[in-house]
Amino acid sequence: MNKLLTICVLAIGLVSTADADIWKWVDANGKTHFVDSARPIYTWVDDTGKRFYADQPGHEDAVSVQLVWISSGSLDDVAAGADTEQSGNGSGYAYPGETAEQRAERERAEDYYCKRATEVYESYLNAPQLYRTDANGERRILSEAEMAQTIADTKKKKDEFCKK
Repeated sequence: MNKLLTICVLAIGLVSTADADIWKWVDANGKTHFVDSARPIYTWVDDTGKRFYADQPGHEDAVSVQLVWISSGSLDDVAAGADTEQSGNGSGYAYPGETAEQRAERERAEDYYCKRATEVYESYLNAPQLYRTDANGERRILSEAEMAQTIADTKKKKDEFCKK
C-alpha cells in the first residue's frame, strides 16, 4: 500500500512540474503578458472609462483578448528570456527554447512583414483611388467609404505586423 501511495505522489509531482504551453497577449497599453493557460481572458471598459481584464466576462460588452501560442515551456523560461531585451520590431525577447539563430531569423521575418505591410498601407494612402477585381477579372473602383474602410483595415494589419 505504501508503494502505491509513493508511486502516486511521484506521478503527481512529475505532472505538476511538466512544461506547459505558454501564451501571450497584449493589453490596451501595449504591455505583453504571458500565461500558461489558453483559458480566455476578457476585457471591457466600464461607464467611467476604466479598462478591466478578467478570466470571466464581467460586463455585457466584454470581449476575449487574443491569446497567441508562443511555445512549450514554463513561465520561468519566459521570465528568464525577458532579460535579453534588444532592439528590433518590439519583440525584445527570445521565446523559450529559441536559439539566438532562430531568434535572429524570426526577427528578420517580423521586420520584413512589418516593412511590407507599411509599404502597402502607404501606397493605399497615396493612391488617388482603389479598386477590387471581381471573379471575372473586372475592376470595380471603390467608393469613398469602401476606400476609407480598406485603408483602416490595412492600417490595423500593419499595426499587428509592426507591434512598435
